[in-house]
Amino acid sequence: MTVPIYQIDAFASEPFKGNSAAVCPLEEWLSDDVMQNIAMENNLAETAFFVKNGESYDLRWFTPVMEVDLCGHATLASAFVIYEYLTPDTQRVRFRTKSGLLEVKKEKDLLAMFFPVRPPESCTPEENLFKAFNRQPDTVLKSRDYFLVYHSEETIRSLDPDMELLSTLDCLGTIVTAPGDASDFVSRFFAPGAGIPEDPVTGSAHCTLIPYWAEVLGKKMLHAFQVSKRGGELFCEDMGDRVKISGKAVTFLTGTITIR
Repeated sequence: MTVPIYQIDAFASEPFKGNSAAVCPLEEWLSDDVMQNIAMENNLAETAFFVKNGESYDLRWFTPVMEVDLCGHATLASAFVIYEYLTPDTQRVRFRTKSGLLEVKKEKDLLAMFFPVRPPESCTPEENLFKAFNRQPDTVLKSRDYFLVYHSEETIRSLDPDMELLSTLDCLGTIVTAPGDASDFVSRFFAPGAGIPEDPVTGSAHCTLIPYWAEVLGKKMLHAFQVSKRGGELFCEDMGDRVKISGKAVTFLTGTITIR
C-alpha cells in the first residue's frame, strides 16, 4: 500500500523558513497506530491526514508522540496541498476536526484560516513553570497553553527554557510573547511534552495571542512574527468569536510512503 506525502513549509514564502508539516491525503482512514507511526517516522512537528467527506474534508493532526486537537500550520499546509495539487479551482476549503469546522480561503497570495478563539485567563501557575525559564515574566495567564508575557522582543529571543521541566507541565505547551520591534507582537512556543521542544510557527497559539494583543493594543488587525530559528510571519485579525490567521506556504518535497 502506498500513501502520498507532501512536505510543506507553512507561514513561509521560501523553503527552509516557517514551519514544516507533512500532509497525507487518504482515500480512507488508516489505523490510529499507523498514522502515529508515520508521524513518528516523519519526525516533524506535525503530520496531517485528511479524507474527503462530501464537500469538506475530515482532518487530523499528529505530532511524533500524540494526536492533537488543533494545529494551525498543518491546516494551512493541508489547504495548500488541496489548492496546489488536488483541486486548484477551489476558493474555500472546509475541514471537519476535533476543534469543529475550520475554513481556509484564498485571499490573493495568502491563505486565510478562520479558527476558534482561545483567550487566556488568570491562573495559578505550576512551580516548574517559573523554574523552567531564565527570565521571570511580567504576566502569566493560561488557555490550552501557559501564556507568558514579557516586555521586549529581545527578551523573547533570549529565552532558553529547561525543556525537561517544561515537559512536566499539565498543558500541551507554553507560549511566550512580547510587543514586537517591527510588528505588533512576537512569540515563541514550546511543547516538549508533545514531542516538540520548540515549534517554529504555531497557528493554534495565535488563537490565544490574537485576542490578547487585540485588547492590549486596541486594534483588530495585527501583524505578527514567531521568532524561532526558522521564523514565520502571520497576518492576523480579531473577529470576535473567531480569529483569522493568514500566511503563505511553499512545497519542499512530494513523494509516497510504502506501508507493508
